[in-house]
Amino acid sequence: MTITDVARAAGVSVATVSKVVNGRYGVAQTTASRVLEVVDQLGYESSLVARSLRRRRTNVIGVLVAEFEPFSTELLKAISKAVEGTGYELLAYSGGGDTSDRVGWERRSLSRLGGTLIDGAVIVTPTVQVPTDEGIPVVAIDPHTGPTGPATVDSDSLAGARMATEHLIGLGHTRIGHLGGRRDLESARLRELGYRQAMSDAGLTVDPSLVLTGGYRPDLSDRPAHELLDRPDRPTAVFAANDVSALHVVEVAGELGLRVPEDLSVVGYDDIPEAAAAQPPLTTVAQPLREMGAEALRMVISLIESEGPRTGRGHHTRLPTRLVERASTAPPAS
Repeated sequence: MTITDVARAAGVSVATVSKVVNGRYGVAQTTASRVLEVVDQLGYESSLVARSLRRRRTNVIGVLVAEFEPFSTELLKAISKAVEGTGYELLAYSGGGDTSDRVGWERRSLSRLGGTLIDGAVIVTPTVQVPTDEGIPVVAIDPHTGPTGPATVDSDSLAGARMATEHLIGLGHTRIGHLGGRRDLESARLRELGYRQAMSDAGLTVDPSLVLTGGYRPDLSDRPAHELLDRPDRPTAVFAANDVSALHVVEVAGELGLRVPEDLSVVGYDDIPEAAAAQPPLTTVAQPLREMGAEALRMVISLIESEGPRTGRGHHTRLPTRLVERASTAPPAS
């Protein structure tokens, strides 16, 4: 559908349609109303813009992610389920681009979508401090700097990491490696801190050479996973900061002839569907992804409909985590 089709159906010029959908002066109210009706009837691609001009609201919430990887996809499913019955629609948008262009994708995405296509946004795992000057309410899930600034939703990464590490210690492991997440994320820092605290509380010394960064992605986890496992004094267990990295550790272990869990125990973090379907099924720390997505949606709708300031500053929700024991962990070999 083109602007010419709209003009023909409404009986006006293309210039008139352009003025109406772009909010310019010089068109009679009755003519503008007729054009907007045709826009809605024909499904012209600028209908969201027209609706926002007419009602100052699109009733669309953006869910912005760097890429559609398992964690963000599960959150998107949760938000999609929670939006039912709210009167809002969702726009899922991936703004990460190339690997070299990932940092700062949030601001670029908001500047493209905010104010005309979406009324508010849920940003999943941002790379920088969430912008507050784009004119629309924003809620961050797994925020870059933790619960500061605009509204945020996350889970208790510190407690979750402690549970994972204490589980391995309880099985008898003393040489435990940690494959960390993104260095720029507060959640990754807290998961490493939880690992270190659990080791210290058990009287165990952390070997610095066993603490490496995996970046939450399999391609970034490959080299450090090989470094951890392809050495004579390898760890007997690995706690990875997310399930994607943990599953890659299991894969690398197989390549090196190590059996999981007989030769190596592995614990992940997130409890994505692939964790339960893996062989062996992955022991992991479950984040309440459904609740996190629903809470982020509730918060952003509340901010959109608020009469007061809509930055969400001071609105922070942290949800508990739990350990899910499966078949990827066992006592160390004698």
